[in-house]
Amino acid sequence: MVLVPNPKLVPLALSDDERRALEGWTRRRTTAQALALRARIVLTCADSGESNTVVAQRMNLGRHTVATWRARFLRDRLDGLSDEPRPGRPRTITDEQVEQVVVTTLETKPVNATHWSTRSLATQTGMTQSAVSRIWRAFGLKPHRVDTFKISKDPLFVDKVRDVVGLYLDPPAKAVVLCVDEKTGIQALDRSAPVLPMLPGVPERQSFDYIRHGTTSLFAALEIATGQVISAVKRRHRHQEFLAFLRTIDTNVPAGLDVHVVLDNLATHKTPAVKTWLLKHPRFQLHFTPTSSSWLNLVERFFAEITVKLLRRGVHRSVTALEKDIRGWIEQWNTNPKPYVWTRTADQILESLAAYCQRINDSGH
Repeated sequence: MVLVPNPKLVPLALSDDERRALEGWTRRRTTAQALALRARIVLTCADSGESNTVVAQRMNLGRHTVATWRARFLRDRLDGLSDEPRPGRPRTITDEQVEQVVVTTLETKPVNATHWSTRSLATQTGMTQSAVSRIWRAFGLKPHRVDTFKISKDPLFVDKVRDVVGLYLDPPAKAVVLCVDEKTGIQALDRSAPVLPMLPGVPERQSFDYIRHGTTSLFAALEIATGQVISAVKRRHRHQEFLAFLRTIDTNVPAGLDVHVVLDNLATHKTPAVKTWLLKHPRFQLHFTPTSSSWLNLVERFFAEITVKLLRRGVHRSVTALEKDIRGWIEQWNTNPKPYVWTRTADQILESLAAYCQRINDSGH
């Protein structure tokens, strides 16, 4: 299809100052998303010179949206991209004050703390605590919270991600894909006093202290197609136990199927004895996740399930009782298993990680 220029389309030209301001709004993290979108619309219209319809298709927006902000910019320039005044009580907090709160929250720290509170920032900016709280909610700022992350340094990270994700999204024919791992150090914990049951308005209560009765380890193989779990509970965690679990898998998987095993880089998975066993059982193929990337192994989601529903609040007076409960819980799981569905492609994962690494580099670390 050949696009014919619209003779009625008013050219949209930008001065250097306007372009600099618009590009700053699209890049700055403190910019409201609505304003950033309007800035991108104007920049696209100016750079392409195309009609509102074409720009709308390119940006996956409605034609009316593009036409509105092109016209507003042509009429009022940069001021036209701000929201028009609305009826009601006049604002008591200016845009400059909002920007000051957001920038101070993101780019500075108080002298005597690691992060701002609403009260300390209110004192710093001369605003009320409730005003700071409203601004934080509007911009999704929660300085009291912190998340952790770890970047894999595996030189084969990209290849391993594509290999494992490829198994999830397009498993091979006449084969079983199993996610295998060990949950080690599961403690048999007994409370020092009886657990008090839940009452209306009162949660279940446990004593703060507890008595340890030993530990055990859970070996699990999650079949990605059905959600079925092959498991074994063992007191020790060595390559001998891992070999025994491989034999258990071999017994439970029909002889006519290949076995693709997704697992981590633990040393017990790579001992000479394990390699020798694999040579004698060529239908087994191991697919290692990158180092520091346990999130790529779907069996970790199963471990989270059993932790929340059984282990975290369980009370066990012996390791034997703990192991019995684990076996019973998995047996019940296998009566109505639920597979975990992987949806993200390898390219999406790598693009997301690249953006995260770029953010770390931009932060100056």
